Amino acid sequence: MAYKSIVQTKAYEKLMGLATRPYDLTKDQALVDGDRLARFVCRSELINLHYGTQRIDEQVLQLFQEVADELGLVEQFKSMRCGAILNKIEDAESENRQVLHTACRDVFTEQPAEPAATASAVQELDRLKLFLADIDAGKITGSGGRRFTTIIHVGIGGSDLGPRAIYEALVPFGLDNRAVHFISNVDPDDAARVLKQVDLSCTLVNIVSKSGTTLETLTNERIVVGALEAAGLDPMNHCLAVTGEGSPMDDPEKYLRSFYMYDYIGGRYSSTSMVGAVTLGFFLGTDKFSGFLRGASSMDSLAEEVQVKNNIPLLLALIGIWNHTFLGYPTLAVLPYSQALIRFPAHLQQCDMESNGKSIQRNGKKVEIKTGPVIWGEPGTNGQHAFYQLLHQGTEIVPVEFIGFKKSQYGEDMQVEDTSSQQKILANLYAQIVAMAMGQNSTNPNKVFSGNRPSSLLLAEQLDPEVMGVLLALYEAKIVFQGFAWNINSFDQEGVQLGKVLANRFLKEMVGEGNSQESLERYFLKQL
Repeated sequence: MAYKSIVQTKAYEKLMGLATRPYDLTKDQALVDGDRLARFVCRSELINLHYGTQRIDEQVLQLFQEVADELGLVEQFKSMRCGAILNKIEDAESENRQVLHTACRDVFTEQPAEPAATASAVQELDRLKLFLADIDAGKITGSGGRRFTTIIHVGIGGSDLGPRAIYEALVPFGLDNRAVHFISNVDPDDAARVLKQVDLSCTLVNIVSKSGTTLETLTNERIVVGALEAAGLDPMNHCLAVTGEGSPMDDPEKYLRSFYMYDYIGGRYSSTSMVGAVTLGFFLGTDKFSGFLRGASSMDSLAEEVQVKNNIPLLLALIGIWNHTFLGYPTLAVLPYSQALIRFPAHLQQCDMESNGKSIQRNGKKVEIKTGPVIWGEPGTNGQHAFYQLLHQGTEIVPVEFIGFKKSQYGEDMQVEDTSSQQKILANLYAQIVAMAMGQNSTNPNKVFSGNRPSSLLLAEQLDPEVMGVLLALYEAKIVFQGFAWNINSFDQEGVQLGKVLANRFLKEMVGEGNSQESLERYFLKQL
């Protein structure tokens, strides 16, 4: 297939024309009196997308379908799952790899999309299950003979953000007496804070780096190993490695176990690989972790639906393109009305901005339109008392993707002033959506809300392991579909590399006599 950008589609100019007069959410009480909210819903078994408060109509939706068909967005997604080499730039040096994060959860069918990659994933999952069973049975213990109750996850970027966000989301579903801590920042205070909270004699340390050379991770590993040695413990009996096969960290004489991640899985897409599986499997147990994978797998299958109106991640992707590329809104806020998703926007920030923060097309030419937006967000209702003022009355229009759940995780609640806390959080969620869309007129100019602030709502029954898997895969697919539509490579991250190279040069200046502040300032000035 010859890939092209949305700019080259027949629907592009029509969409540009419609973008000059997008649907008016404030007219004729459309949301209150009409059936718009009931019509503009994309449903699935575990999660629904409500998008009646987006500035689109049936004509825009039809053009979305034409764009998806002409660009072959679903066909590209299917080819990705089957192992096509999509991590590349034509006629330029690039990673030139397959993109197979979906193979890690394509384990519930006898006919996986890419059998070899899924077979490798199954092999690693089986190894992990045996290891965790031995941990549970007390057959594998720390060097002092104590059972493991704690795991420290050491990684950065994609080796930290996804697993951390998922762990935070699923705390209520963890095994009894299991604790998880994360160290990511090379700031020594990050490691020091965690090490002061744990009993190392009953702690596993999971070191995660695909290359086995990540500077921040290796530095933090050395700090933790030093703490183990200082406590009289043998690090080999406590340390695990998740790394690429054959990397410097793939060393059976150094680690209790090594589990493998593969070149065809990018770090920000790696939460369903061993990157997330080791820590999450230890915390949740293998059955609940399998439920998480099952949820992700179900969304991968849904993403192959060719009808845009029935394909949640594809529809969400095209709505995002409409808001960013056509309406010109530069940022997107992801606002979960669930405290459990406190770190999910941070994960999506990396996954989206590292994937689609690109200005070169897959053919090596400069892009002609805006690609990835700035992603940010925090949980509600806290955000309502922080930045929602700008969302409602600021000069910058910020599209929002709300995430909500009908039921709480713990089921522990009480009535205060005749309503429960869960009812209050849902009432706030729905109120914000309507207020942003419809606005408010007033004779007092300070109380005027212009409305027409677009949003969508992803709504599920309850946040559990399976639904978390659905959410993760939904956003991964959304990001991938947008990259396809913009004709950019969503799977490399060259923008990360230059800073690493320059940081290494500065580090050399810090060795020996060159470590004075004056010498560093001189070196810095030479680089300008």
